[in-house]
Amino acid sequence: MQVTARGDYALRAMAELAAAWDGVGSGSVKGAYVSEAQNIPKKFLENILFDLKRAGLVKTRRGAGGGYQIARPPQEVSLADVLRAVEGPLANVRNEWPEDVTYEGAAEPIREVWIAVRASLRAVLEEVTLADVVSGELPEAVSRLTRDLEAWQHH
Repeated sequence: MQVTARGDYALRAMAELAAAWDGVGSGSVKGAYVSEAQNIPKKFLENILFDLKRAGLVKTRRGAGGGYQIARPPQEVSLADVLRAVEGPLANVRNEWPEDVTYEGAAEPIREVWIAVRASLRAVLEEVTLADVVSGELPEAVSRLTRDLEAWQHH
């Protein structure tokens, strides 16, 4: 999986909005603040926030105290929700669902590999919420993966 700048920026922007969550649905943050705090180009951020709003993850408030705010409590928004809103499905093959691809002969089991890849992504990205990110306390299953030194090595 390659995370695009769009996906990375969306996660970082949502973390800023989650950090501003006050538990009752207010806590608006100006787009300019998010842009500056996360070093995200303002125009690019506006497009990302529009997609997040369309997906029901962000809402806007007008006026002097207005800005952007997370639409649901941070503990109810997974990283998978955010990535799907701006990138589409977590795992697809040639723009098809992994279960819809077919292979012949010796390559036939590759379909099951794509299903396993999707399941692995879900196991992490659906488990971690914005609340976990903001608190700095990731679920144990995710933390355990990061303690494996091999996980830190690129191949």
